[in-house]
Amino acid sequence: VGLSDRDVDDLSLDAWLLDMEAVVDHLSLNRFALIGADLPGMTAMGCAVRHPERVTHLVLLNCFARGADVLATPRGRAFMGLVDDFEMWSENVGAGLFGFGREVARRYGEFVRVCVDPDMVRRIYEARVATDMAGLLSQITTPTLVVRHTGLEWVPMDATRELASEIPNARLLVIEGFYTDDTEQLFRGVADFLGESEEANTGDEGLSGDIVHTIFFTDVEGSTALTQRLGDAKARDLLREHERMVREALKAHGGSEVKTMGDGFMASFSSATKALECAIAMQRAFAEHNESAEEPIKVRIGLNAGEPIAEDEDLFGTAVNLAARICSQAEAGQILAPIVVRELAAGKQFIFADLGETELRGFEDPVRLYEVRWGT
Repeated sequence: VGLSDRDVDDLSLDAWLLDMEAVVDHLSLNRFALIGADLPGMTAMGCAVRHPERVTHLVLLNCFARGADVLATPRGRAFMGLVDDFEMWSENVGAGLFGFGREVARRYGEFVRVCVDPDMVRRIYEARVATDMAGLLSQITTPTLVVRHTGLEWVPMDATRELASEIPNARLLVIEGFYTDDTEQLFRGVADFLGESEEANTGDEGLSGDIVHTIFFTDVEGSTALTQRLGDAKARDLLREHERMVREALKAHGGSEVKTMGDGFMASFSSATKALECAIAMQRAFAEHNESAEEPIKVRIGLNAGEPIAEDEDLFGTAVNLAARICSQAEAGQILAPIVVRELAAGKQFIFADLGETELRGFEDPVRLYEVRWGT
């Protein structure tokens, strides 16, 4: 409903999903909670089915699985019959969402008239009426909260019950009135739902053994010389900024911090793709920081994938040792990975430059390394 292009040919669900995927990819949102309201709830459901590894939580606000359900109620049919009188239609849509005679309903009607024209309204509704998500509800594995305002009479209550019953482990929150009624209950309910599982937000399986981890090491280049040149206090301030930036990137991309070594981190990811995306985001963040910083922070990153040994909230073994050696081989601003990481991320559009085989201390056979290109 934004002030977007008026001439849009493709209004299919796939087109809306492509739009949303383009936005989240541009913003480097590897994991995110998603709230879909009314008609766009179908797009939210489609995204949760298509990208269960990315959508951490799903909130469906006054939504329905079948577009035809909108026209299944007397009020829904009446709304669509008013489209030819566009001002009356938009005013009534505002009243249907916020209650008749309310100022917010009138202002919403004005907003709708600025955003869209009658022809586009018809085309959007025609496309959505033909959309049926009912057969996909059982495939939504994302934790889901279904919210229903009782005042929205054009949404059948049976449609709300269907969502809550057919989506595995979904819960239902019913709020009396319209969108602007009891907003405290709405915000509290959504906030409680999103905050219930910190572990779910990380997207990582934790430090368990017998599964493949992508091991991730960072190291600040020349940290000893940095301390000697700047002094303990200033060097510590710089390393503290490094720690903040690394932890922000790990949190954003679902990484688990295993430990910090003062001038570097060891982390674990359940996915090579997540680890690579985190490494790229991290190097870009440091590059942006260094453009205006009085003292640059130069970081090298090394990755490896394997089945480490988990013990006392730490990881051990050959896979970990190799990741550490690969990190020490990197130069400032580089991301290095062996062929196993490259193969795990095949088809994900990362750019790998083959650096050839390299002798690494403690390993009998040479290791073929790849540089992950991250420059824009």
